[in-house]
Amino acid sequence: MLDTELKAQLQRLFSELQSELTLSVHASSHADRSQLRELLEAVASTSSKIQVRDSSLSSPIPVTDLLRDGKPTHIRFSGIPTGHEFSSLVLALFNADGKGKLPEARMRERICEIRGPVRLKTYISLTCENCPDVVQSLNQLALIHPDFEHEMIDGAYAQADIDRLGIQGVPSLIALIDGKEKLIHSGRIGFLDLVAKLEGVYGKQETVKKSEPENLGEFDVAVVGGGPAGISAAIYSVRKGLKTALIVDKIGGQVRETQGIENLISVPYTEGPELSQKLFEHLSKYPVRVLENQRASRIATERNEQGREITLESGDFLRARSTIIATGAQWRKLGVPGEQEYIGRGVAFCPHCDGPYYQGKKVAVIGGGNSGVEAAIDLAGIVREVVLIEFNPALKADQILVDRLKALPNVSILTNGRTLEITGNGQKVLGLRLEDRASSDIKSIELDGVFVQIGLIPNSSFLKGTLNVSQFGEIEVDEKGRTSLPGVYAAGDVTTTPYKQIVISMGEGAKAALAAFEDRMVGR
Repeated sequence: MLDTELKAQLQRLFSELQSELTLSVHASSHADRSQLRELLEAVASTSSKIQVRDSSLSSPIPVTDLLRDGKPTHIRFSGIPTGHEFSSLVLALFNADGKGKLPEARMRERICEIRGPVRLKTYISLTCENCPDVVQSLNQLALIHPDFEHEMIDGAYAQADIDRLGIQGVPSLIALIDGKEKLIHSGRIGFLDLVAKLEGVYGKQETVKKSEPENLGEFDVAVVGGGPAGISAAIYSVRKGLKTALIVDKIGGQVRETQGIENLISVPYTEGPELSQKLFEHLSKYPVRVLENQRASRIATERNEQGREITLESGDFLRARSTIIATGAQWRKLGVPGEQEYIGRGVAFCPHCDGPYYQGKKVAVIGGGNSGVEAAIDLAGIVREVVLIEFNPALKADQILVDRLKALPNVSILTNGRTLEITGNGQKVLGLRLEDRASSDIKSIELDGVFVQIGLIPNSSFLKGTLNVSQFGEIEVDEKGRTSLPGVYAAGDVTTTPYKQIVISMGEGAKAALAAFEDRMVGR
């Protein structure tokens, strides 16, 4: 089941394991149990520290529990963790031994303060590229929190549960609260936001002794953000011999959620997760201090000889003589009635992940830029009918994409359309109300799902009152990436630089780093 090259990679990865790790397989009459067993035994063959055993528990579907030194880790895989979830299985084994990129001490304290018991199930699809991030994050939380259980469930084995819970998107996070199952989140979510979500759902207990905020040191350059602009800025800075720190929520940033990338020059085709991994591999070749699962909460306006203080959400802080902001952007929401209520139950943001739930159904895609048109093209191959709704009089996407879209027989295009409301029956989406901006007519469209693709909002809210931003929240920069605050630079989608493209962000990150170095040389 695993080819020779992959087995060799696993052997290298697992060569340092010290704990005895057991993959405990539930008894089951399901025909796929033998396939699960074959996969797990192939993984176990790469390390003497991993073994596969039969459990005394039984299940109607293939199920695996992970044990460490004979004790439960409270991590469970229901289904066969292949596809994108194979990495979740491998990482769970690695993390269970205390290896890998695990949260820092202050984050571990914060995780342990979530009020238990925490009982979570994540419904996933093996083709979903956003699901592993959520599964892997929750598995790490289960390893840290003393009363936390997490189960990954392949929705293909749980159709009855999918129907009963009204799940129409993945990953869908179901919490058991007071004996009742509740959908608390659907779709992609970063590690920090996931922790905050669980704090909001379960509350916090102030019983963990907190450590004092840590001084993380002094740096020549601190880069805030780990997408293409941030990685580029960090690499260019450290290559100049400057002591460099990278403050990042997740390596790759918004790129991680991008599907097909065909316009990165010299790379005919790649996908977001693959490009993110390549960015990390390139960064890893340099001595950059990477502060992962961290976000900046404040950048001081004043500076001294040691530089400017940057405070993180964790409370820890550092100083840097130059700071480069490359925090990117996040998907924009419509902000209309029904949107928030039906996320995961008919409102979606990832056509690749959630499209299969709408096979044979009618959906709308809102947004006529490249993202919206690409989403409509992808969905047209799955659903019965796609209605593309664009606010402006004409589509804004590249002509090559528009031509491809118009050639599809099951796609209709509505321009000058303002979405007023997403309607439903309390359980799922049934349609939307739309205003024709040219005629002011109001009409309703019956639909099974709505995919929102209306652009980005810059991640600059933590800088409010610190430096100049545009009316849209973009950081104002000059031709060299300088901001209104001396010694602070910005690059990428968070800035006023036009055209939000990966290749442009990479160049702007390099430019900001070079400008910071140039200003350092002349004593600015």
